[in-house]
Amino acid sequence: MSTPQKVPIRPGVGILSVLSVLNYKSWFAIAEFVDNSIQSFLDYQKEIKSVDGSQTKLKVEIELETSEGGYLTVRDNAAGIHEEDYPRAFRPAEIPPSTSGLSEFGMGMKSAACWFSPNWSVRTTALGESVEKTVNFDISQIVEDNIEELTVESRTIDNNAHFTEITLSNLHHLPQGRTIGKIREHLESIFRIFISEGLLELYFRGEKLSYTQPNILCVPYHEKKSSDEPILWKKEIDFDFGTGLRAFGFAALRERGSTSHSGFALFRRKRLIQGSADEGYRPKLIFGNPNSYRYQRLFGELHIEGFKVSHTKDGFRWDENEEPFLELLKEVLDEKPIPLLKQADGYRVRQKTPDLKPGAETSTRRTSKTVEKEVPPVVEEQINQDPENKPPPLDLPVEEEPVANKTVPIEIDGKKWEISLELSNDPAIGDWLTVSDSPWDGNIRRVKIRLSLAHPFMLQYSGNDVEQIEPLQRIAIAIAFAEITARDSGIRMAGTFRRNINKLLRDALSKT
Repeated sequence: MSTPQKVPIRPGVGILSVLSVLNYKSWFAIAEFVDNSIQSFLDYQKEIKSVDGSQTKLKVEIELETSEGGYLTVRDNAAGIHEEDYPRAFRPAEIPPSTSGLSEFGMGMKSAACWFSPNWSVRTTALGESVEKTVNFDISQIVEDNIEELTVESRTIDNNAHFTEITLSNLHHLPQGRTIGKIREHLESIFRIFISEGLLELYFRGEKLSYTQPNILCVPYHEKKSSDEPILWKKEIDFDFGTGLRAFGFAALRERGSTSHSGFALFRRKRLIQGSADEGYRPKLIFGNPNSYRYQRLFGELHIEGFKVSHTKDGFRWDENEEPFLELLKEVLDEKPIPLLKQADGYRVRQKTPDLKPGAETSTRRTSKTVEKEVPPVVEEQINQDPENKPPPLDLPVEEEPVANKTVPIEIDGKKWEISLELSNDPAIGDWLTVSDSPWDGNIRRVKIRLSLAHPFMLQYSGNDVEQIEPLQRIAIAIAFAEITARDSGIRMAGTFRRNINKLLRDALSKT
């Protein structure tokens, strides 16, 4: 039979009502629960293994259901919440006795649970205690009635049982669509070290999470001959910059560039704080612009000591120390004999012709089938279509957040030109190549050339790989200038050429 008990949740009850508006991302909120599980397992690892065996690992299972308002369950086989820890565990902002671990603010479980849900419960059995206890939170009722104690429902259970299960329903912030995939990717990134060390088995919606480090570039220095001894472009990092502040780990270059998954992952106490998954830490002082080669290749794992973190544990509180840290890091990255930044800037993939032959045959065969099947109806339509009689617009609509935008001043035949090169990720832009031309007015001629990365042809054949995007962008620039110079030399309706290319690429050649 259940034996009612009480657990105090004051002072600070009023805080619970405002936690739903914290600036969390779903994966960092869920990470708070996993942090508690890891810390509990670490604190009682010896005792747990004496009961369950020396090979026992921490197992954390995260279930997410998006129907009927949504619910989230986080379950672990850690040590549970012991009787003496109950008041601290459920009272807002109750600092734990030790702040040297992953649970340091006394708010992790409470803030994440209240951010996710107005109704949540904790069911737990502590190692060595033969009682299972459940506490239910109804935040609206707690705040409205100024409730200072909650009833604990208890029942007898096996003395060797130990677990905690947190269940949240009627979610304020219901992950859907792509966010669900991002949660999985970010969680395996955040807890990669605990997973790789064999301490943690982490499951999300029944899938066991794992982290795979990208392959590291192993080639000669870009200024050397391709036949020279290859170098593994990775170096250990370890420096301090006074007053107990230290950074250590590694930095390296990716074998394949990536606009989304390069960058540094910054850790504290083995838990990733900043730079998870596709949100790598990429300060401009080191990485430059998004269209630079080092931005695509440089990555690493850095453990930061001596810095405090935000209360949501998704960023470091640098104060005035970030710039000195970055300046020291930049210097270390380019030190000989492994100058990572110089290699990233100068290295280009050089593929030998013999390596291309088998793939080239397959590619040609696949392309020929596409030409046979898809091209004829598009060309027939273009043959019967009137030529493009309109000149390019004088300017292009402003792109709010282009992927890359660079304006280059040049001089042609004694006249000044201003060429704007832009990469757009806006799916509303239908054409692969868009051009504007503001003719020379006696002072300067302005040309804008915009390439759509969201175009089906780019999605099919380049993705976000900068080494694939660059040659296609150069071809687009050549087409744009060919059209402009043809029109300048007297060719009428020169825009027909670009219009037909855009049509062919979208309706025929983007298909496989």
